[in-house]
Amino acid sequence: MRQSPAQRLFKRAVQNAFYLMGPELRRKIPRDGSAWQSRLANAPKLPQRSRNTLEQFFDARIEGRGIWKWRHYFEIYDRHFSKFVGKDVHMLEIGIYSGGSLEMWKHYFGPRAHIYGVDKEAVCKCYEDPQTKIFIGDQADQSFWQRFKEDVPKLDIVVDDGGHEADQQIATMEALLPHLRPGGVFLCEDITVETNAFAEYAFQFARHINAYNYNLDDQRTQSASPTPFQQAVHSIHLYPMVLVIERRSEHLELVAPKHGTQWQPFLG
Repeated sequence: MRQSPAQRLFKRAVQNAFYLMGPELRRKIPRDGSAWQSRLANAPKLPQRSRNTLEQFFDARIEGRGIWKWRHYFEIYDRHFSKFVGKDVHMLEIGIYSGGSLEMWKHYFGPRAHIYGVDKEAVCKCYEDPQTKIFIGDQADQSFWQRFKEDVPKLDIVVDDGGHEADQQIATMEALLPHLRPGGVFLCEDITVETNAFAEYAFQFARHINAYNYNLDDQRTQSASPTPFQQAVHSIHLYPMVLVIERRSEHLELVAPKHGTQWQPFLG
């Protein structure tokens, strides 16, 4: 299957050799994070958060089509998806199960939203309606995603709640992250256990956000040339069991101008 330039860019970003810290610095950093866990063990007790629209819909679902979500996901959803509410948004959820979350998304985003669902079980086709289109296929199959993208040329949000296996999640991310429109959001959930293979993949992927191609301009402005990766990826967020990647919506400039006239001499 022929890959688009964007797909090749993302795949190359993951496959390239990564910068490694020197052995002396590496030895100073606890690999298991045990020092930080002990430091944060006695953190102050936090107040209860308020329920957003998604969580209210979930709590009101006493009967009807089933919804199964970790409760802390609703705050993550709302933080990254609220900008699309009431707009002409194209949203995909992978993993339909009993269809309830498709109804939740329609309620949350409103009547202008286009909802797509993907599942390997053919019975899930029954959840299709005028606002919702269902695709039956294997999320680990790149040829399936190629056909999907031909049918769905516009995509703003992906929620991967599918098979939760690393090979499925990686195939989905490589196929759909480059396909998202500017400002789009890719969310993968249920990334469990500390040795999760998809998490390791994502950590290597995330290293590219800090690339630094320094330009020597003048004494009053420091700048760097953004890489194609930095122009494509706005931010990467890690939450308990969730990864969120946001696509950039406008051109990135990496500049740090100096403002003011009084400076200490120690930096030259």
